[in-house]
Amino acid sequence: MSSADAALVVTDVAELVTLAAEESPDKLAVVEAVGRSLTWAQLDDEVGRVATGLGAAGIVAGMRVMLVMGNRIEFLTTYLGTLRAQAVAVPVNPLSTPSELARMLADSGSRMVAADGETVTAVREAVALLRRAIDGDTEGMGEVDPDLLARVVVPRVVAVGSTLLPGERGYDQLRADTARPVPALQDPEKLAALLYTSGTSGRPRAAMLTHRALVANIEQAAAVRPAMIHGDDVVLGVLPMFHVYGLNAVLGSVLRHRAKLVLAERFDPQGTLDLIEDEACSVVPVAPPVFAYWRDVEAPEERLGPVRLILSGSAPLSSAVIEEFSGRTGIPIHQGYGLTEAAPIVTSTLRSERLQNGSVGAALDGIEIRLVDEAGAVPLGDDPGEIQIRGANLFSGYWPDGADGPDDEGWWSTGDVGFLDASGDLFLVDRLKELVIVSGFNVYPVEVEEVVGEVPGVTEVAVIGVEDADTGEAVVAYVVAPGLDAGRVEADVREHCATRLARFKQPSRIEVVDELPLTVTGKVQKGRLRGLERRRALGILE
Repeated sequence: MSSADAALVVTDVAELVTLAAEESPDKLAVVEAVGRSLTWAQLDDEVGRVATGLGAAGIVAGMRVMLVMGNRIEFLTTYLGTLRAQAVAVPVNPLSTPSELARMLADSGSRMVAADGETVTAVREAVALLRRAIDGDTEGMGEVDPDLLARVVVPRVVAVGSTLLPGERGYDQLRADTARPVPALQDPEKLAALLYTSGTSGRPRAAMLTHRALVANIEQAAAVRPAMIHGDDVVLGVLPMFHVYGLNAVLGSVLRHRAKLVLAERFDPQGTLDLIEDEACSVVPVAPPVFAYWRDVEAPEERLGPVRLILSGSAPLSSAVIEEFSGRTGIPIHQGYGLTEAAPIVTSTLRSERLQNGSVGAALDGIEIRLVDEAGAVPLGDDPGEIQIRGANLFSGYWPDGADGPDDEGWWSTGDVGFLDASGDLFLVDRLKELVIVSGFNVYPVEVEEVVGEVPGVTEVAVIGVEDADTGEAVVAYVVAPGLDAGRVEADVREHCATRLARFKQPSRIEVVDELPLTVTGKVQKGRLRGLERRRALGILE
């Protein structure tokens, strides 16, 4: 049995790279779809050179380094180098707008931001917004509270593969000529990463994930039998690496088992299938919308010939889709339940005694699940309850002060509702809050509502999620703009959202209405709006 199969005692995810380099230095570790590749020895050297370079650039333990890059080798080396330097990695969506980037840079207090050719323009605009904000001009950032302004630091920009502007440095300039040993991590409770989410509602906040949490979930996943990933697997890396699913569930597991990671910049229905064939990918982690894109593919069993296992996460996948796709291809699909705050995997159907319709599987070893009702008591009989979890993989609360983390006994309320059967399988029923999940990414209605509300003439707005065959859910905005032309309002809202929100957050449909349904206390009755959408989907509402 190799050390990749046995239980490991490590405190730092980056340490897994060194162990792999010692055991299999010449084995390929990562391959890009465009052809670049690194062996384990080369990857370890690159990570060490980045860590050394960060130290030489003045980045010390605890400082934040933001990563605004797509799925590429430099993302991996910068992320792992940041961890090895005991700084804090802040991976964010490379599709974020300058306004969104500026807010996250300000909130995190990042001292450095690494960008690639596709994101560097937005990063530069975000840095310009921060410079103006320091001088008191917050236009372009939306409403900014004084506490956020107090944390603003103008970061240094590191650009990958781009022409540099004055004051910027290239990635090759960041990397040291020679990797120097760095002190081993002594305290696994040190912060390793900030991942922007929001729990269940409100404006996005950063979940504080320690080295302990990241490593714990990697080990919990490694203990699953049958194994999700083997050392001889070729794992598709098409899920965004900035997202916790790609970052720790995929990348972390690849590092843990010394598998080969095939990085793809983005999902393309045909192109991804070509990549799976060309690289003989055996494990394919994806998000649920992928199956809709592959539904009409001719002879999928041939295109997916090398695949032994498909893993689905980040959002629920219907039993009908699983049965249809597995029936056509003969490939098992296993799904799980996870959250950013859990680093991320909580359950997996690989842990189930038997596959059941609607189940998201049983808890991984070392993770406890319990259900509570509104009073905090155990629900009666088979009644569903709010899901609470406890385990070493849990986050330490939300940045910057650790608010809303696990309680004194280690339990954390997820905001999701479900029930457990006698075998320990978890079944999801609903969400307590209004979170919308588009293609596996969280969209918070409050954030979208604030942006739409900035459009001149808009007096009220309510944002909800609706079912969508391609993306799981889509964003719909109900807008009140008295006395204005509906077509003009819709165009203005779309134009403004395009500049202030990442594409997946932008409303797919805008309904300009005379009024919103309100409670007697003036709160928008979003349940009634969802009812309108259900009737619309059934063809009852014109």
